[in-house]
Amino acid sequence: MVGVSTSILNVKKNEESATFFELEAAKTDYFHIDVMDGKFVEKNTYDKMMEYASYIRRISNLPLDVHLMVEDVKEAIDDFLAVEPNIITFHLEAVKDEKEIFNIIKYIKENNCKVGISVKPETDIKEVYKFLPYIHLCLVMTVEPGKGGQTLLTDMVDKIKELKKYVDENNLEIDIEVDGGINLITAPSVKNAGANILVAGTAILLANDFKTIIDELKE
Repeated sequence: MVGVSTSILNVKKNEESATFFELEAAKTDYFHIDVMDGKFVEKNTYDKMMEYASYIRRISNLPLDVHLMVEDVKEAIDDFLAVEPNIITFHLEAVKDEKEIFNIIKYIKENNCKVGISVKPETDIKEVYKFLPYIHLCLVMTVEPGKGGQTLLTDMVDKIKELKKYVDENNLEIDIEVDGGINLITAPSVKNAGANILVAGTAILLANDFKTIIDELKE
């Protein structure tokens, strides 16, 4: 069974409390916090995600899965450490220097948090291989980051397979998370490819029954 990380990007204002409680009751495994700065990606969700994450931390013990789509990775890490996330994932493309990437990995771990690295669709998955032994999760973006409700890019399934093959061949213990266009139609292909955590937002939030769709995504 795979894990489900529900993106709260499009949770409506004034419906936060009811939605978060309902998602917890429906047994989502994580709350996925999509942090965007308006620079690394077009949209800016920084303040909204800080507000939502802070609120969730007050009402729930479920893990926060923080996905940083930002240029200033270190600053965002410092800001979001305040909500005691379970994992912080940053983009490989946002940090050009290999030494800095290792410094960020170390810094996140020193703050009692798991580390993830995310790759955009155009990034060759091999670029992340050297960092895999030092992190807990690799997030494969199956859409261009920055917007909810996009359609999964089908050629990303092969990328997930390639990553899974490398992970298995090298006996690495790492979660493979996928984010973008995940729904009941696309989930089977990414799960078969090797993903074990699915990020879904629109598909869950637009469903009549959160528990039913979360259960079906996990199967």
